[in-house]
Parts: sequence; structure tokens; C-alpha cells
Amino acid sequence: MPSQRQVDPERLPETLNTIPGLEVLREAAAGFPCYLVGGVVRDLLLGQPRTDIDVAVEADVRPIANALGGEVVEHERFATASVSVDGLHVDLARARAETYERPGALPTVTPATIAEDLARRDFTINAMAVPLTAEPTLIDPHGGVDDLRAGLLRVLHERSFLDDPTRALRAARYAARFDLDLEPATAGLLSSADLGTVSSDRVEAELRLIAAEDTAPRALELIAEWSLLELPGDAVGLAGQVRELAARPPWSGFADPTAAILAASGFGHAAGPVRRAAAELAGATPERPSQAVREVKGTSPVELLLARAIGAEWLDRYVEEWSKVSLEIDGADLLKNGVEEGPAVGRGLEAALSAKLDGEISGRDQELRIALAAARGEIPED
Repeated sequence: MPSQRQVDPERLPETLNTIPGLEVLREAAAGFPCYLVGGVVRDLLLGQPRTDIDVAVEADVRPIANALGGEVVEHERFATASVSVDGLHVDLARARAETYERPGALPTVTPATIAEDLARRDFTINAMAVPLTAEPTLIDPHGGVDDLRAGLLRVLHERSFLDDPTRALRAARYAARFDLDLEPATAGLLSSADLGTVSSDRVEAELRLIAAEDTAPRALELIAEWSLLELPGDAVGLAGQVRELAARPPWSGFADPTAAILAASGFGHAAGPVRRAAAELAGATPERPSQAVREVKGTSPVELLLARAIGAEWLDRYVEEWSKVSLEIDGADLLKNGVEEGPAVGRGLEAALSAKLDGEISGRDQELRIALAAARGEIPED
């Protein structure tokens, strides 16, 4: 079990002041029963900064959203609104209770008190609140602080995974991120999580959130260990390789690691094609830079990153060097020298680029000579 960690509710008033734009929110919420809830409270207790916060309101959220200014996005079905202002992203929601018509269905929501709102949440560590316009004293009716200290992840009721099976995927995400163990009764309830009762879009959305985390490999490992989903055998290893590659040159900033990890997990609309393209590329063994560039043609940055994670080490040089090689000439130069517009222009430029990549030519004059010869059919195609 993870060791006891420092969690001090007495420091909440001090840590609240680390939230940018909080005073603007307090002014907009003056006179309304508002509470910081969920992840922001958990993270403040752990001493982790937040620039996005969730607010529960025991009233209509629209007056607060409008008072904040900025761009407001409303979601009428769930009585919520999102506002970004002064570097702060605020999700406002009317405090609510939820009922589920059937396992895996989206909830039916009704207005409720903050106590009822906290009781419908997923885990105790996310079921805490702090008054926003009153004395900032922690509201913790389900023992979230104790579970944070003990390193435990605990659901609030025995139907939790049955009502919303995606909570099991969230359990893997939180357990990995915060190094938590499942509380024994919660571990016993995992078997009731039938992800087949929810749409593939909802499963993919949860996996995308997991893929965006630094601890994605561990979360995927837990998903497999808990038999929540059937993952490809290489999913965890590939996710780890993608995370490692994306953190260093030449791959840092080159491709979206979240999309690559999602593909590695085998889920998502594009996962199959991306994995196949990456595997095919990883099996290539180009002998010259020009061959490497031709192999890569038409592939996406995500496919390249995943292929490198599979083992295509030659892609390091492609990203760092070969992809940046360009010609000093262009199609207009060939047209001026009598080449007719059409496929011959592309053939000529491709021949010149290949020769330059392979170190056979340099300079504008040599590029033009090779390009014209190829365009006129004087150089046989490979």
C-alpha cells in the first residue's frame, strides 16, 4: 500500500489563494451558495496547482456565468456552463442528484443540495467541497481526506460501477496518477463494471483522458490487470515508449503523444489503421535517406511516433535531418526550362530531392540539372 501522505485541510484558506482569478469568481458568485468541488479540492489538499476549477451552485448557474464575462458555453440538459476568464477556466454546475434508468445510461439529473451532489460522485477523494462565498471550511462527508492520506481509492456506494461503468476506467486513471490502491470493497465491486453497456464513444473519451496523462502506461496496465478491457499485448510497452520519446528531441513536439497512446491501446476510431501503418513502417529497412523519405510519404506524425516506439530507430534521423531537406528550385524553374506542366514536374523535383538527400548533388545548378533530366525521361525511375 502507498505510504501515508501529507494532507492538511487547515491550509486550505492559504492554498485557495494560489488559484488565479479566484477573486473575480468570488465577486461574480457573491450572494449565491457556491462551492468548489471535486478535483480542485483534492488537488489543493495535495498541494497541486489548478487553473481549471469545478463549482457547484445551489441555484441557477447562468447569473454567475454572465457576471464572470468572457465566453460562456451552456449545457442546458445538465444545467452547466463553462467560462474562461483571466487565465481561469470555470465549470459551473447546478448542484444535482442523479438517477440511472439502466446500467450505463446517461443520468437523469434533478436540482439538489450540496450534500446530495457530493453523494452522487464517483470516489471519496472527489466528493469534497469548499464554500466559495463563505468561510472556506472543508466539507468532507465521505472521508475523502482520510482516503487521500491512506492512499486509497473508494467508491461511494455499491452500485457505482453498475450505474456508470466508465468509473472503472477513471479508477485506473486516478490510481495511476496518485499512486492509489483500490479499497478492498471497491476492488470487489469492479466486476460489476460492464463497459459493454456504454457507447464506444464514452469509452474512447475516458481512454483519451488516460492517454493524456504522464502515468498512462500504468493506467493501461491496471485496465489490463483488472480485466476491464482487452488490450493488445504490446499496449503498455508502446505507451511507455511513446511517453519516453515524446519527452525528448527530436520527438518532443513532433506529434501528439495522446493520440499515439490511444492508438497503442487499440481503441478509438482510427486505432486500427494507425497501428497497421505504424507496424508496416517499423518493418521497413531503408538503405538510403531517399528511400526512408519515400517510405514515410503519406504517413501522419502520430503513425511515425508509434512506428518509432515499435522500434524504427531510423526515424530519428528522418525527423531530425531528412524531413528538413528541401530544394533550392521549384516547379516554376522547370516550366521556365521547357518542361510541360503535369506529372513530369513532380517527377523531376522528386529525383532532385532524392539525389540531394543521398548526398549526390548540392547547389541550385546541380538540382536543376537532375530535375530536368528526370522530367524529360533521361534518368530511369527507380
